[in-house]
Amino acid sequence: MGKIISVANQKGGVGKTTTAINLAASLAALEYKTLIVDADPQANATSGVGLDPNEIQTGIYECMVNGTDILTSIQKTNIKYLDILPSHIDLVGAEVELINLDNREDKMKSTLSLIKSEYDFIIIDCSPSLGLITINALTASDSVLIPVQCEYFALEGLGKLLNTIKIIQNRLNKALQIEGILMTMYDIRLNLSNQVVNEIRQHFKNIAFETIIPRNVRLSESPSFGLPVISHDADSKGATSYINLAKELLKRNQIKAA
Repeated sequence: MGKIISVANQKGGVGKTTTAINLAASLAALEYKTLIVDADPQANATSGVGLDPNEIQTGIYECMVNGTDILTSIQKTNIKYLDILPSHIDLVGAEVELINLDNREDKMKSTLSLIKSEYDFIIIDCSPSLGLITINALTASDSVLIPVQCEYFALEGLGKLLNTIKIIQNRLNKALQIEGILMTMYDIRLNLSNQVVNEIRQHFKNIAFETIIPRNVRLSESPSFGLPVISHDADSKGATSYINLAKELLKRNQIKAA
């Protein structure tokens, strides 16, 4: 059975989509069959693996709202072992349409349950909000990975997210765990970055990942090529960091890296 991991933070610009794409690609590079679910109406994960969101006929929106067959919506990427369930702008309307449906918080869970056994990992890229789509993602997930940027206000909003996770654990998904807090956009030259790392390690030492994602030009430019960084420049610091994150995640889950 596959493990479903949501990458979530209601704060924008923390490296959420970058993490979803590159963690998934790194797991695929380690030969684990992986699916990215693009649950963000901005569809950046979709374009980040080389697909045009404007050309997407069916994606996560149609599967959740219309009951479209998920197998017809999943698409292959250029990376072996990596597939994507894409998104497009219509996902914005799903929030409104879901409100009137029965079991509205369970729509993504029931959709993904049909293919969960086909993958080793399913990585959900959540939108930067705590709306109904993100609640669906957390309800469907086994765990949540929280990216936090190494910048001022890094911990702002983290308490709110952890509180939301606690509510979902109590009401909708008792099995939901925190996979870990991932520090992103780290710049070794800045005292502020080091202060944030120390603060997070102090407050969340049991759940903070050892791996830290640095600021990296190759990592920043790879989405413009429609490629994960491991395909864009496998020798870059960004690619190495996400491979290390994938290996650390496997170790935490007591799975041997290929």
